[in-house]
Parts: sequence; C-alpha cells; structure tokens
Amino acid sequence: MHATLTPQRERYLLLTLAGIQFSHILDFMIMMPLGPVLIEAFGISTHEFGLLVASYSFSAALSGLLAATFIDRFERKRLVLVIFGLFGIATLACGLAPSYAMLLIARGMAGTFGGVMGAMVQTIIGDVIPFSRRARASGFVATAFSLSTVAGVPLSLWLANHFQWRAPFILIAVLTVLFIIVGARILPDLRHHISDRKRAHPFSAMFEVLREPNHLNALLYSALLVFSGFTVIPYITIYAVGNVGIPLHDIPFIYLAGGTATLFTARRIGRWADLRGKVKIYRTIAVAALLPVLVVTHIGAAPLWLWLVCTTAFFVLVSGRMIPAMAIITSAAQPKLRGTFMSLNATMQSLAMGLATSLAGFIITQNDAGRIVHYGLVGYVSITGNVLAILFVSRIMMHGQHAAEPDVALK
Repeated sequence: MHATLTPQRERYLLLTLAGIQFSHILDFMIMMPLGPVLIEAFGISTHEFGLLVASYSFSAALSGLLAATFIDRFERKRLVLVIFGLFGIATLACGLAPSYAMLLIARGMAGTFGGVMGAMVQTIIGDVIPFSRRARASGFVATAFSLSTVAGVPLSLWLANHFQWRAPFILIAVLTVLFIIVGARILPDLRHHISDRKRAHPFSAMFEVLREPNHLNALLYSALLVFSGFTVIPYITIYAVGNVGIPLHDIPFIYLAGGTATLFTARRIGRWADLRGKVKIYRTIAVAALLPVLVVTHIGAAPLWLWLVCTTAFFVLVSGRMIPAMAIITSAAQPKLRGTFMSLNATMQSLAMGLATSLAGFIITQNDAGRIVHYGLVGYVSITGNVLAILFVSRIMMHGQHAAEPDVALK
C-alpha cells in the first residue's frame, strides 16, 4: 500500500509537479508557434527550423539514456530540483543566443535537462499516487499542457511580438526559479527506491529494465504515441499561416482555444480512465483522434472559426490520449526500477519526437508562395503510427492493477 497523503498535501504536490511540467513543456512548445518569426529572423528554411526543434528532442533522448544509469541511485526531490535549475540556465541561454548556431546549441542544452524533467515528474506520480488514482493524477498534471497552451503560449507570443523572440525564454527562466523555491518546500523526500545492494556497474539497472519484455512493450508503445503526434504538431503554425491563410497575429487564438478546451477535458479524461479502464478509454480517444489529424493536415484555405474547430479537436484528442497512456506506461514499470524505466521512456519519447520532427521536415517543403507542400502525406504517417499504438497497447501488463505496491517512505 502507498503511504497516505492528506488530500490537501496531495493537491499541493500535484500542483507543484504541474508547475514544473508547465515550465519545461512551455519551453518546448513555444518553438513551434515561433516558427514563422524565427524563420524570418534568422533567414532559415523549414528544414533548418525542423532541426532547431529536433535538436531539443535528440539531446533529451541522449540525456534520458544517461540518466537511466543513475536516476534510481539518488533521492528524487534533490535530483529534480538540480536538473530543473540547470534547465533554467539553458533556457536563459536560448534567450541570449546571438545567432542560429548558438540557438541550436542552447536548444540542445535545454533538451538535455528538460527531457529528463517529464520522466522525473511521472516517476514521482508513480511513486506517490496509488494505481487507482494514477490516471486522475496524470490528468491533473497534464493540465500543465493545457495551461501552457491557453496562457503560456499566447503570453509568450505577445511578448515576442511586442519585444523580441527572446522574451519568452527569459520568462521561462524566471518561472523556473520560482518553481524551484516552491518545490524545495512542497516536494517530499523519496528514498524508498534506493537499495543498499551494491550494483555491479552503472548500467545494471538499465539492463535490468531492458531484460523485462513488458518494459520493452511499454517503451515501444510510448515511442509510437509520440511519433504519431510530433510528425504533425511542430508544423501546424507554419501550415496555418502559409496554407490556411491565418494571419500571424491570430495564431495565439489557436493555442488559446485548444488550451482552454484541454483545461476542462484533461482531468475528466483522467477520471474517466480510472473508472472505466485505462486501456479502453485510451483506445476510444485514440480512434477519435484520427479524424482531426486527417482534417488538420488536409484542409486548405479556411476561415479562422473553422480552423479553430479543427485544431481544438486536434489538441483535445491527440493530447487527451496521452493521459490514460501515461498511466499505462508508468504502471508497466516494476516499482523498484520506475525511475530508470521512466528515464528510458523519456529517451524513447524524445528520440521518437526528434525522428518525427526531422522526417516531417524532410517530407514537407515550402514553395515560393510560402505554402507548405506534402503536409497531407505527413498526416498519413501520423495516422499509421497512431493505429499501430492502438493495436499494441493490449500487450502491456500494468503493475498495481491487481496487487498493491510497496510502501512509499515520505518525510
């Protein structure tokens, strides 16, 4: 059984984790709506912009792999706060970058630390929250995505339009400092996973994770989920401006509408998944997500209201399927190896994200009129990945579904 937290303390914990999640998600997400601005500011192509987005993901993949060698050897709270602080420094470097090359390097550094943050947040949820409430907790923390789209992205775009593209990164660095102060007070010490048994070598925990077929199934499933989303997501803004005919100053409405909708749906989906079954609800939402993916990647010139309907459905369903999916993935790990497993999961997700962004960047091109060509083909690639994930999820066994997990020592 899990150690009991009072409802108030559990809420404070989830709010703090949501704040940490908000910061690093916003740092990643802001690159996509800033696409047209950065392309103009640095005189780069869509391929180079894709590399700018992918550099974060590939660095995150490498850091997740390295983190898997040591993450379960340290107390969770201190490790989270140290990595989060380094992430803030890297994000500040992005805002101060004088050239495309320096920005590319700084984005890689931000990915190195930011990529591990999501794994650490999900690890703490898995350590502290019982299986019966885990999807609900994931749904609560997933509101960080909603808040980053409904408030963070529009505010960042407003700062970029009225000051410079650098302003959003400086804002995120400030937020990082604030959430480190809050996290130092709120997050519990988590040491239950630290074993006195001496490990033979740094990779022993990683190899132990990879020897388990259920872990491998969950990691592949996780990669398919992310790949299917990030073939499409990074280029939505560029496609909206070039093909749909949405003015640049109206782009914040896309994120405002989508974020507001997911703010209401994320927690409901988490509650629904806990009550009706995580696999069943995941499949329902994932199948429903196929239609907006198809529409968003094929629609031509359209009025703003119609585009908002399409993109809002896309945000709600494509992000919504991740809520039961993350509860499934987190629960697939053996509790004693959860930190290592979630780091490897972060590596797989980041690698899938980078590959998806790079592949889509090579498939699409921008013609002389500024229109994106072959985005529809990218949509078909996304749908294929999504269907494979739907078929694959039944192969994953979830720990805690039928038996209690060990006690968690909280201070």
